[in-house]
Amino acid sequence: MGYIQVTYVEPYIEDWEMKRRITVFDKTFNLRRFVFSTPYTASGKAHGELDAQYIRKTILTTQDSFPYVKKRSKIIQVERIELTPLEVAILNMQEKTKSLRHAVQQDPPDTKLLQMQLQGGIATAVNQGPFAVAQCFLFGPNTDTVLHRKLKVCFKDFTRRCEEALDLNKTLILDEQRDYQKELQKNFKDFKEKLEPMVSTKRKHRRPRDRALINISTVRQSKAYASNPPM
Repeated sequence: MGYIQVTYVEPYIEDWEMKRRITVFDKTFNLRRFVFSTPYTASGKAHGELDAQYIRKTILTTQDSFPYVKKRSKIIQVERIELTPLEVAILNMQEKTKSLRHAVQQDPPDTKLLQMQLQGGIATAVNQGPFAVAQCFLFGPNTDTVLHRKLKVCFKDFTRRCEEALDLNKTLILDEQRDYQKELQKNFKDFKEKLEPMVSTKRKHRRPRDRALINISTVRQSKAYASNPPM
């Protein structure tokens, strides 16, 4: 039995190609590769908890470049990329940072959009928000892999963008919104303090007492070895 899947696609431009496609015209013309994403979980559901959320990216290459005189073009190549939950988290944080940067750089500024991005980003109680992502993937042991470090960098970039957005919002609000600004700053301070231990890339140093105990243990082992050398 055959079926038809109807979905929307976005232009797929790789990082190296973005260096050549600088203007809006470059990014919207002469396009042959498009992508759409399909969320899924191991249980079969489309959506689940953060640590169980996968995404399949399907990249389509068309025979003709768009815009084209016809509305359709034959697909000549299909590629699929499976993203793990950790990779999905990195992608989501990059998208949130991009949205926040767009809100900050918008001219003229859109105060409502800016505040919406801020409120959803720095509130620690938001379900599946940035702080929930950090707790899920950066809290606990075994968080020093390449992907974990990449996620930490994403959070640092996101935090910087939040600071820029807060500073901008302060210059845009009216007098009756001063209390709201203070609440945003309080939430951001709380967010930053709770996030810091999880995104820190500094290696933990042993306390002097721990090093002393290790040295004593090493000396004892050496003495035992000298007294009873292997045969």
